[in-house]
Amino acid sequence: MTNRTKRGYDILHDAALNKSTAFTAQEREALGLRGLLPPNIGDQETQMRRALENMRRKHYDIDRYIFLSALQERNQRLFFRIVMENIEEIMPIIYTPTVGEACKEFAHIFRIPRGFYVTAQDRGDIRKILDNWPEPDVRVIVATDGERILGLGDLGANGIGIPIGKLALYTALGGIHPRHCLPIMLDVGTNNAELREDPLYLGLQQERLSGEAYDSFIEEFVTAVKDKYPKALLQFEDFSTPNAYRLLARYRNQILCFNDDIQGTAAVALAGIYGAIRITKMALKDLRVMFLGAGAAATGIGALMAAAMAEEGLPEVEVKRRLWFVDRRGLVTQDQPYLSAHKRPFAQNQPAMDFETALCAHKPHVLIGATGSPGSFTERIVRYMAQINERPILFALSNPTSRAECSAEQAYRWSEGRAIFASGSPFDPVHMEGRVYHPGQGNNAYIFPGLGLAAILGEFTSIPDILFSTAGRALASCITDQDLERGTVYPPLTNIRTVSLTIAEAVLDHGEALGLVQAKLPPKGEARRAFIKQQMYDPIY
Repeated sequence: MTNRTKRGYDILHDAALNKSTAFTAQEREALGLRGLLPPNIGDQETQMRRALENMRRKHYDIDRYIFLSALQERNQRLFFRIVMENIEEIMPIIYTPTVGEACKEFAHIFRIPRGFYVTAQDRGDIRKILDNWPEPDVRVIVATDGERILGLGDLGANGIGIPIGKLALYTALGGIHPRHCLPIMLDVGTNNAELREDPLYLGLQQERLSGEAYDSFIEEFVTAVKDKYPKALLQFEDFSTPNAYRLLARYRNQILCFNDDIQGTAAVALAGIYGAIRITKMALKDLRVMFLGAGAAATGIGALMAAAMAEEGLPEVEVKRRLWFVDRRGLVTQDQPYLSAHKRPFAQNQPAMDFETALCAHKPHVLIGATGSPGSFTERIVRYMAQINERPILFALSNPTSRAECSAEQAYRWSEGRAIFASGSPFDPVHMEGRVYHPGQGNNAYIFPGLGLAAILGEFTSIPDILFSTAGRALASCITDQDLERGTVYPPLTNIRTVSLTIAEAVLDHGEALGLVQAKLPPKGEARRAFIKQQMYDPIY
């Protein structure tokens, strides 16, 4: 049954078509809806008030998450309008931090199937089963294998909550129509024994594929996507660090793709640094930076920051000296055994040191945490950063909020209000000694929706790293002096749709200059910006 022929009960159970009580008298007559709805005709604003009242009545965020998920499956346009017009309230519920709790409990709060599951048992048939997805024109795919969900580790098939949440933000913040979005769970098993033993777990109850079996599965999946959806952007999400880097290197020139944990995190962090140095009045190339954590997120930020420093004229050998990484073994050094490939470019010619010793030796202006280990920025560490810097820059980027290296209040109190702080998940404003501090949220949601919009509108052939620098600079250009005076190094979330438009325009322009654009576009300037805005999904009815 096509959308054109749907009538009555079928329309009310199609989330893309349903307007519920907002159907007019004429529509009710024409579509066979008389008698199926209460007689009072309301508008979308009334429906929003009713939905928000019901959501706010719930005591726990996980219950609000369940409510909003049900609304999305019932009335798509109402859901997205609520998200767009209440983004500061809703984003922490449909994404970090609540999505982390939702993923942990996904099998226990399961209501109806959402997204698409490609499993190890589907090997040999992946291209065939993709035909079961009802939408033929998919343009953005977010796929995870669930091995490293946020800072929570291996959650197996429960990780489907992340692609679902990311794609909701692609629509609400980047304006990509929901019919073009496909969340995929690559269920290759889980090494989380607790999940495998849970009788309610919905995924494969087996250990993860690895080695050649894993690689051949991913190869078949990517090949199937390329054949079925040749214009689609594939976003790799929450893979383990070794797999994240390996898969990005393997496929970035074979299919339009990127890894948000490596590249998206890097762009949003770089933008925050650009904002912070407007406060400290330092040049990027003069910064000394220390990373606590040396996984995909941290080294992705380091690589993008290194490129930006080099663009400012800093010699490569000096760039390396300015970026120090500390992992579980201590400072990443050249003589460290079993050094992973993604760490090698940052390995220092220094003796072995623990975190605090390395901090004292390097004396960084910027401390970035991407560890997933809560409390890693202790009072002693923060006070030392405030001792050596008038305005210490502290980015506690681990998600969800419970995994942050320190809280906003700790950063401000331990630095006597001098810290320039940002986190990956939201913290409330901090009231201290008559002043209100507004912590910035360095969330990838500032980057991927606009960049993805540009990639699909331009039908890019690939997305090189330099475009993430472009996206980061575009985001930084949206930070106002008023934002900085409030203590935040990111624009308000309420402006994020305009931010996405600005990023999309900048990335399209740069992509065109690099010869990556295949689509016909209006000329640069006002005409192109108007074109992009016109393409952005509008949920109002």
